Order: sequence, then C-alpha cells, then structure tokens
Amino acid sequence: MSQDIAKASPSPFAFATDLWRQRELLWQFSLREVEVRHKGSHLGLIWSFLNPLLMLGLYVFVFGYIFKGSFGVLPNETRVDFALGVFVGLSLFQFLAEVIAISPNLVVAQPNFVKKVVFPLEILPSASIIAAAFHLLVSISLALLGIALFAGGLTVGVLWLPVILLPVILLALGVAWILAALGVFLRDLNQLTSFLNLALMYSSAIFYPTHKIPAAAWQILRFNPLLLAIEQSRNALLWNLPVNLQHLAYLYLVGFGTCYLGQLVFRRLKPAFADVL
Repeated sequence: MSQDIAKASPSPFAFATDLWRQRELLWQFSLREVEVRHKGSHLGLIWSFLNPLLMLGLYVFVFGYIFKGSFGVLPNETRVDFALGVFVGLSLFQFLAEVIAISPNLVVAQPNFVKKVVFPLEILPSASIIAAAFHLLVSISLALLGIALFAGGLTVGVLWLPVILLPVILLALGVAWILAALGVFLRDLNQLTSFLNLALMYSSAIFYPTHKIPAAAWQILRFNPLLLAIEQSRNALLWNLPVNLQHLAYLYLVGFGTCYLGQLVFRRLKPAFADVL
C-alpha cells in the first residue's frame, strides 16, 4: 500500500529528474515547436523579434500617448521609460499567455502519441514551455538592449532577472501540465483561454504602477504572481529599486507549488487519456 501511495505522489523534484532523463527527446520536440510556429512564413524567426515590437508600439501609442499613461516612479519619466516598462511587463505576460492559450490542445492534438504506451506525454507541455521561453528570451533581450541604449544603461540589478524569471517558468510549467490534462476531458476549456488571458493582462499592472491600484482591489491582486514578477523585474531593471524579498519568496512558493501540483494532476489523469481520445 505504501508503495502505491509513493507512486501516486511523486517527489517535488521528480519532474526535473524525468525531464533530465528524457532531455534529448525534450530538445527535439522543443526545436520542432519553435519551427512549427514559424513554418511557411517568409520572415521565419524574425517574427520572434517583430511581434513583441509591434505589440509594444500599439500599447504604448494607446496607453502612453492617448491615455497619457506613466508609472510615476522616476522623477523625470520619459515616453521611452514608459515604453520600456510596458515592454518588460508585456514580455512576461506574453510568455504566460502563450502557455495558457496552447496548453489545452497539446495532448488532444497528438492522439497518436497517447496510444504509444512508451511515449512520455509529459514531454509535450514541457517542450511548449521551452518554445515559449525562447520567445521570452528574445523579448527580454530586446528590453535589455533598449535599457542599455536609451534608459541610462544596465545596473547590477540585472543579476536579479534570472532569479525572478525562474519561478515564473515553474509556474508556467505547472499551468501547462494542468491545462493539457484537463483539456482532454473538458473541451470547452479552449473557449475560456482568451478571457483568462485578457483578465490576466489587465490585472497584472502592465500599463500602470501598483501604487495606483485601489486598496480594495490590491487585497486581491497582490496574490497575482505575474503582477509581482513584473513589478520586481521593473524594480531591478528600470527603477534601480531593491527587490522585495517577501514577494520573491511568494513567487517561489507559488512557482514550485503549481509545478508540483501540475505534475501530480497530469500523472493522475494520464492513464485515462487513451479512453477519451
């Protein structure tokens, strides 16, 4: 009985061991994910650079010039400062939004792999995370370049960036496993992803600072891990402010917790995938 319980409840770091053991297969599927997303387009991977820049231009025009938005952190904030602040927030949001949008179909779209008993289905959500992380890396690199050239240069705060991004990636991995598993049984989940992403965008302080959030709303929004990750990223990269260690600890708690929950849900539901598909 104790052995059955141990198998049903994997250790918190079992996912890392499994992914490392299957790293070659994971790498192949990750490359395929990146290639498929740009297959048939004339510009190919160039769209990885163009898409975030186009979205940045649109949002800065609407929120920066039409609505006169500003973060009010720097005493002499310019439109470039505002644009870079928005860009950092958009980069993290687009990463998580991409994961939420594609995850419900990851297993459903690959019924042939489901029927192969030896194929590790956990690879499918994991590969999608690596592909999304590639686009995140491109966007963050553009943001860092902009800060280095137009916002007074990079500071030692940039060293905090990997520390802030790690729990966000773990959170995304857990969300991908959960949505991929539930998407097999709840096909209506696809209809909710657009609303979820829209709600996530407006509740994550991408276009406005957290100090402008009303106190009543902050009591709820302060538990949004993406909002905290965006705020800490801006503090480290743009505002030259110290990172809030309490918020960072919360990010790691949510990241590891969601990742563990995700692998648990996926492993529990995986045996029933073949019956449904």
